[in-house]
Amino acid sequence: MASNDYKSLPVTVEKPIPVTYDLGNLSVFDSNVLDRNDFDSSNAKREEHLRNLTRDNAQLLINQLLSLPIKSTTDAAGGTSGQSSTMSLLRLPEPMSELPREKPLPKPKAPTKWEKFAAKKGIKAKEKSGKMVFDEASGEWVPKWGYKGANKKLDDQWLVEVDDKVENTDKELIDPRTLNRQERMKLIKKNERQQKKNSRNA
Repeated sequence: MASNDYKSLPVTVEKPIPVTYDLGNLSVFDSNVLDRNDFDSSNAKREEHLRNLTRDNAQLLINQLLSLPIKSTTDAAGGTSGQSSTMSLLRLPEPMSELPREKPLPKPKAPTKWEKFAAKKGIKAKEKSGKMVFDEASGEWVPKWGYKGANKKLDDQWLVEVDDKVENTDKELIDPRTLNRQERMKLIKKNERQQKKNSRNA
């Protein structure tokens, strides 16, 4: 059937069993019984039957969509021509059918060595207190770690008190700011090693 022939078809479509709609998903569910001979691969008019069935159901869907409230918008300068353009907008209802996931559900991560130990001993995780802490000196909330973190406060101090633990040791004459940075780097490397170990165990 040519495209001009479709234009002459009526917009009303009658079905023995009314179809159901899920306009939120732009779907039509046709439960009418089909003649298997019409859609058999040996039938010469199989493609024509498929096109006619698809056209009727698409027409029913369009009829339902056009029954929804329509809003029209006019743009003063639509496109490059400078002419006004009108757009018709339809607000679809909420979908009724649940669509399948595009990807499978993610597999649960294997528990780490610490998580296994905590579960065995009945240790509960501490509640997270947040990533920010109030800095009374600046009067602002700053991150606990990372860029401009509160754990780097020692680096910016012009006067630093020497820890009693390093007195009379080989670390007594080392700048505490340097020690503070070294300790942070040790912790970072220790965490990286632990993460690699956990990933291997998983």
